[in-house]
Amino acid sequence: MSASIAAPFSAEDIAAEGIKPEEYEEIVRRLGRHPNKAELGMFGVMWSEHCCYKNSRPLLKQFPTEGDRILMGPGENAGVVDLGDGLHLAFKIESHNHPSAVEPFQGAATGVGGILRDIFTMGARPIALLNSLRFGSLDDARTRRLFSGVVSGIAHYGNCVGVPTVGGEIYFDRAYADNPLVNVMALGLMETPEIVVSGAKGIGNPVLYVGSTTGRDGMGGASFASAELSDASMDDRPAVQVGDPFLEKSLIEACLEAFKTGAVVAAQDMGAAGLTCSTSEMAAKGGVGIELDLDLIPSRETGMVPYEYLLSESQERMLFVAHKGREQELIDIFERWGLHAVVAGTVIAEPIVRIFFQGDIAAEVPATALSDNTPIYHRELLAEPPDYARQAWAWTPATLPPCSADGIELQGTQHTWNDILLQLLASPTIASKRWVYRQYDHQVQNNTVMLPGGADAAIVRTRPHSAPLTPHASLKGVAATVDCNPRYVYLHPYEGAKAAVAEAARNLSCVGAEPIAVTDNLNFGSPEKSIGYWQLAEACRGLAEACKAFSTPVTGGNVSLYNETLDADGKPQPIYPTPVVGMVGLIPDLTRIAGQGWQAEGDVIYLLGAPIEPLAVDPSPFPSPNAPLPTLGGSEYLAVVHDTIAGIPPIIDFDLERRVQSACREGIRQGWVRSAHDCAEGGLAVALAESCLSGGRGATITLNPVQLQPSNETRWDHLLFAEGGARIVVSVAPNQVAQWEMYLMLHLDTDWGIIGQVGDQEAALQIAIAPTSSSSHNKPLINLALADMGDRWHNAVERGLAP
Repeated sequence: MSASIAAPFSAEDIAAEGIKPEEYEEIVRRLGRHPNKAELGMFGVMWSEHCCYKNSRPLLKQFPTEGDRILMGPGENAGVVDLGDGLHLAFKIESHNHPSAVEPFQGAATGVGGILRDIFTMGARPIALLNSLRFGSLDDARTRRLFSGVVSGIAHYGNCVGVPTVGGEIYFDRAYADNPLVNVMALGLMETPEIVVSGAKGIGNPVLYVGSTTGRDGMGGASFASAELSDASMDDRPAVQVGDPFLEKSLIEACLEAFKTGAVVAAQDMGAAGLTCSTSEMAAKGGVGIELDLDLIPSRETGMVPYEYLLSESQERMLFVAHKGREQELIDIFERWGLHAVVAGTVIAEPIVRIFFQGDIAAEVPATALSDNTPIYHRELLAEPPDYARQAWAWTPATLPPCSADGIELQGTQHTWNDILLQLLASPTIASKRWVYRQYDHQVQNNTVMLPGGADAAIVRTRPHSAPLTPHASLKGVAATVDCNPRYVYLHPYEGAKAAVAEAARNLSCVGAEPIAVTDNLNFGSPEKSIGYWQLAEACRGLAEACKAFSTPVTGGNVSLYNETLDADGKPQPIYPTPVVGMVGLIPDLTRIAGQGWQAEGDVIYLLGAPIEPLAVDPSPFPSPNAPLPTLGGSEYLAVVHDTIAGIPPIIDFDLERRVQSACREGIRQGWVRSAHDCAEGGLAVALAESCLSGGRGATITLNPVQLQPSNETRWDHLLFAEGGARIVVSVAPNQVAQWEMYLMLHLDTDWGIIGQVGDQEAALQIAIAPTSSSSHNKPLINLALADMGDRWHNAVERGLAP
């Protein structure tokens, strides 16, 4: 039957499923007929960007995916890496952005539930959660509601299911006012001898539906996640799933018990696209087909039709393929845990997904047409960077008001550098997130080694739930972090993406962990717009290059496009491009780790990385690969103090990054380095303040700039608040200084320096300039009591939430 015969659906019906006219023509061609309603819905969800990556798949091919420790790369529910000593770690990151914008509590909660299922579907017990969140300004009442709801949802699900939330990051920017980002990362330790895969095998093997019942919640969630948000989206609450963490806890235990029997051939979580996705992906990956009878599916609502069964995204459900004759063994396990388990289908030789309902065929579609043989769009890349980027790159520090050692004049008012540092510490993006992580149970399972807020990365003990540990393995831990400065990526997608990977590796190095692998979450606007696709393509290029440079292969991840909000005039407003990097690292000895806070009075403070430089570097309007020094371009200082989003963000020098990070790790493992903290948002001054506040001790800092001009030409703000340069602040006990400096001279050449000393618990943070022939200024640039800094830093988020 040709497509020329009148379609049984209107153009509006087809568009409502997220299907383009040319895609509908392709569906008809593949089927040899028009689809029915259920089949149209199946194609709609499976051909959405959320499921098939039709705009991003060509770009993802450039990512490195292989390495010595990689046991499972992209293509399964999660990546798996070898930690040595028989320990295998599964990890993955996923987004739940659009559902969280509509219903923040359930959207975030079910995001946690979904990523946990990706982990234990592999045969791994979840041991930790992290999250990467983006919101608008806390000055906006809607942002405050979204923020509170998302945090509550994450806390509710994670706390109830018994998996600790150990770390994360949160940014606040107007670009996310109506489209928050909720990315959740999970880690798990393998408990099964073999990795559980999702490809169906064995003709005649039974297909089991296990877990919760199926309802109408989450209808078409995958398509919903692949469209712009609008005022009408607020009414699309059925597309938001409803989770039950207590049921999921039972599902974790039942699945792990079932996997250990050896009776399970393959397993697939029912996440996006529900039954449609699980049946088609399992069949396609195994090169077989699946028949499924919807009359056998446990349901929680009456009158459901095939379209609803197939598109429901009800939570806490799984699909298994079992060895024939062992199905009852599995059913008994799930029933003992109070869960549903029924034989609902069969593996068949013909590579199709055939769905039955009330004795008739309700849908019949080739498995590959829904899974791997989906549309791919190769879009044209802009020949030149867009105007907004070129205009931003033309910014130079010369446009800023003049400043002196005493401060800077802003809108007719003189501000001291004390005032500026306090303003930055009170910025919600920089400020302590204790209001958030105090709602999370971060110590459940008793394996959390580093508490949230204590270090640049989370640290978890790798203690299996059941198997005994060797003495050597008992000292091992895993560190994890999620990172991305979206302002950098907006201003320069290629360099900004490289910076995200570099910062993740740097954060792991600051706790003593060796970076080993990456999972990424690509949050972008519409790829159908030239600027949106340029941002996506350039960011992917940067991620690929950086992951190769740091030898951290990508094991999988998530793509979330169309993160745009339609305003009242129907004009889409995209978020900043936000490629979040989730990275894991290996800690060989948990007795040799470091946090970010000073440890003892008298410890010597060092700055590793690019030298201290008070002048703006590389003022040319285009990025130079030879200018990796710190810059005010794209900085938090520029955004918060001057309300300016411009400049070239920090240029990454891979060689410098690798050498600095290696030195930091070695210093920690040798017991020389007692604390380590990278210079990120807010630059050196903020990093020093955070180390003071985390350690409860002051510091006396004397900076000796490489190049200090007469006072009227010096950019003191650049010295204090510039970002980049692969810089890490570390502290070392006095009796370890000789060995540490000998190591630095051999491995870092001149890319390090002593900058001060840790004070006592009553001391302030003082930052002064070493006297030079060109400057007689001896008054500290910054002199702030811990109490004053702590009041701003600790309480900023709570104050922002106050009505």
